[in-house]
Amino acid sequence: MAEYTLLTDSCCDISDTLLAEWQVRALQLDVLVDDEESQKNNEVDLTAFYQKLRDGKMARTSAINIATFRDAFEKELKAGRDVLYVAFSSGLSTTYQSSEIAASELKEEYPDRKILTVDTLAASMGQGLLVYLAAQKRNAGASIEEVYQYVLDNRLSLSHWFTVDDLFFLKRGGRVSGAVALVGTMLGIKPVLHVDNEGHLISMSKVRGRSAAIKALADKFSETVLPDNEIVFISHGDCLEEARQLETILKENCGVKEVLIGDIGPVIGAHSGPGTIAVFFLASQR
Repeated sequence: MAEYTLLTDSCCDISDTLLAEWQVRALQLDVLVDDEESQKNNEVDLTAFYQKLRDGKMARTSAINIATFRDAFEKELKAGRDVLYVAFSSGLSTTYQSSEIAASELKEEYPDRKILTVDTLAASMGQGLLVYLAAQKRNAGASIEEVYQYVLDNRLSLSHWFTVDDLFFLKRGGRVSGAVALVGTMLGIKPVLHVDNEGHLISMSKVRGRSAAIKALADKFSETVLPDNEIVFISHGDCLEEARQLETILKENCGVKEVLIGDIGPVIGAHSGPGTIAVFFLASQR
């Protein structure tokens, strides 16, 4: 079986340390806060970043371009390795489309090598969970085609549920109107959202108060989680203690054995804001 490299991007919100353990490489998206110099996702001080958002500063992000994908893919091809790229949702970024163009160009130049790109239709540690499962399959001896097909077959079983603390960030992204954001903030309304089958963020319900929002995430988990689900991922935007509250609820009330908690990186956090909490797991439906 030919050797192959598993690639992803920084929107998976998995730490560099864990990715190295899983033998996965991540390409970095860029983030820019106000007029500061652009930085790679993994170069940003997260605590300082979220404080800047709380102080009212604006963050902008940019997708990975075709040239960057060409360079990354070609490096592996020249070393005699095939490439499987597990991508950030095409419903939220043009990153996947750029990877497809780069792969198509390189397939003509390297006809004896394989370059497979798969759209996870997922974000943050939802994408990260699919990367983890893909790495597990690869490490168990699965071929590049088998891992590719596994991600395709399971991506719509990867459930995302999350809540945000500040509706301003959803307003800026066009998810709620200015009036809804203003009234919701005044009344302490917290939206409960998920990522749909097209990889888009969708508001599903609203609750009053932070504790109710965290409980709603646990309720969504218990409603659809698969009985043989082995691990749950939780990501948070600079609110670790509340992420741990959700972890406790899942372990005590839902029988969850293993939980991985991680930070929401600056590229995702720029759009969801500080105080975001999300849970990801394999489910009967998204």
